[in-house]
Amino acid sequence: MKPRIKELRARDGLTQVELARRAGVRRETIVFLEKGKYNPSLQLAWKIARIFDLPIEDVFLLEDALTIASLQLYLCNYHHYLTR
Repeated sequence: MKPRIKELRARDGLTQVELARRAGVRRETIVFLEKGKYNPSLQLAWKIARIFDLPIEDVFLLEDALTIASLQLYLCNYHHYLTR
C-alpha cells in the first residue's frame, strides 16, 4: 500500500499535528502512515479519507489486484455492517 497522506496534507496546508488531531491519533501515527510503516485500521483510513474528502482508495493506493479485491470485499461488508 502506498499512502498519499504527505502529498494530500501539502495540498490542504495541514501539518502532521493538525491531521493527527482531526483524525484522533498521535502525530507519530501520521509519521508512520506517511512512511508506509503502518497499515491503518479501516476506521482510521476512513477518517483520514473523509478529512481529505476523498475515497479511501484515493488516499491509500493499493499495488496489486488481490489486495484491491480484498479491500473492496472488506469495504462492502463494512458498509453492510454500518447500515444494519
